[in-house]
Amino acid sequence: MKHSIESDREIKIGVLSALGAFLIWGLSPLYYRAVGAAPALEIIAHRALWSLLFTLLMLGFSGQIRAFIRLFSDYRILLVLLLSSLLVSVNWLGFIWAVNNGKALEASMGYFIMPIVMVLLGRLFLDERLNRNQLLSLLLVCLGVLNLLIALRQLPWIALLLAVSFGFYSLVRKKVAVSALVGLTMECLILAPLALGYLLFLEQRGMLVFATRGVDLDLLLIGSGLITALPLILFTSASKRLRLGTVGLLQYLNPTCQFLLAVFLFNEPFSRHHLNTFILIWLGLAVFTLDSRYRMKRELQQRKLAGIP
Repeated sequence: MKHSIESDREIKIGVLSALGAFLIWGLSPLYYRAVGAAPALEIIAHRALWSLLFTLLMLGFSGQIRAFIRLFSDYRILLVLLLSSLLVSVNWLGFIWAVNNGKALEASMGYFIMPIVMVLLGRLFLDERLNRNQLLSLLLVCLGVLNLLIALRQLPWIALLLAVSFGFYSLVRKKVAVSALVGLTMECLILAPLALGYLLFLEQRGMLVFATRGVDLDLLLIGSGLITALPLILFTSASKRLRLGTVGLLQYLNPTCQFLLAVFLFNEPFSRHHLNTFILIWLGLAVFTLDSRYRMKRELQQRKLAGIP
C-alpha cells in the first residue's frame, strides 16, 4: 500500500513537472516579446551568459559539479558539446527572431513537426527503421509544408529551421552520456566567450540595449537565463518519473500554446491555407502518436510475458 502511495505521488510530481516545463516553453513568446526592444542576437548573448550562472548554481545544489569538471578531461565529449552548443544557439536565435518578427505561428509549426523530423533523422543517421504509420506521418507533414509552399509561394523556413536544428541537437546530444543539466552548463560555457565578446562589441559601438532602457528590461534580460534553465530541470524531473509516451503526449502543450498566442493574441495572419497545412500536420501527429502508444503498450506486454520488470 505504501509503495502504491509513493508511486502515485511520483506520478503526480512528474505530471506537474511536465506541465510546468511545457507551459513555460509554450508561453515563452510572451517573455521574448517583452524583451523585444533588444535585438535577437543580444538576447541570445544574455541568454547564454545568465543561463551559465543559473545552471552553475543548480549544479552546486544538485551535487553534479564533479560530473561537470570531469568533462574537461574528455576532448571527444567537448567537441560533441561544441557542436550541440552551436545547434542550440541557432534554435534559440531562430525562435526569438520569429516571435519578434510576426512568425510565432510558423515557430509553433516547427515544434509540432519536430518529433517526426527526429524520427526521420533517426532513420538517416542511426539506421532506425520506419514502419508504415511513421512513413504516413512523415508524408502528411511533407504534404502540409508543400501545401503552404504552393498556396502562398512561401517556404516555412523558420518552422523547418527550428525543427531541423533541434532535431540535430537531440541527435548530437544522444551521443553524449551526460545529464541534461551538465550538458546545458557546458554548452553555455562554450557560448559564453562569444556572447561576452559580442556584448562588449555592442557596448563599444554604443549599440548595447542592456543598462540603457531601464531596470525592467535589464531584469527581463537577466531572467532569460532562468527561463532557459528552469523548464529543462522540470522536464528532466518529469522524464525520470513518467513513461516516455506520457511525456511525448504532454509535449504538444508547448506548440499548442504558441499556436494559440500567435493566432488569438498576436493576431498573426491565419488563412485557409494555413489551416489546411496545420490540419495535415495534426493528422500526421495523430498517426505518429497513436502508433507510438501502440508500440509502447506491445513492448510492455512482451516484457511482462518475459518476466522483465
